[in-house]
Amino acid sequence: MAFFAPDDYLASIVRINPEGLVEQGYSVVLLDIDNTLVPRDTHELSPEIRAWVARLGELGLRACLLSNNWHKVVFGYAEALDLPLVYKAMKPLPFAYLRALRKVNWQKREKVLVVGDQLMTDVLGAHILGHTAILVAPQTTKDLWHTLLLRRFERLLMGSMKPHD
Repeated sequence: MAFFAPDDYLASIVRINPEGLVEQGYSVVLLDIDNTLVPRDTHELSPEIRAWVARLGELGLRACLLSNNWHKVVFGYAEALDLPLVYKAMKPLPFAYLRALRKVNWQKREKVLVVGDQLMTDVLGAHILGHTAILVAPQTTKDLWHTLLLRRFERLLMGSMKPHD
């Protein structure tokens, strides 16, 4: 069960304080895209998300987009946010996480935070590699059929756990 238990569960990614990450010693942040940074129903990067990602860079945190999405739209998000990208990641398998870490020149002593909206991919993948995982509530209820199926299983694992601000 610990592999599926997020280290924190927040209502939105922007509730994560970038300054707090620096204070806690994080160097690298791996970010899911769909329903974490971008609502699946609008595919729009909000100004708030853009500012939050920019703040990571201003503080010297190295970030990489890590997505199971295989569509070309992810390249636009990477360009808009000026971040490296690993797509077709096949999370929770560890090789894509390792590829993302190489893209940001991660050193094994550096703390890594993984942020995503799914237990079965983002949280499990982070914990397999020993990284911290923050689960965020999905930005929309619209999702792919297989993700909706996984979300039912996630609800069983999470029980009454609710996101907080």
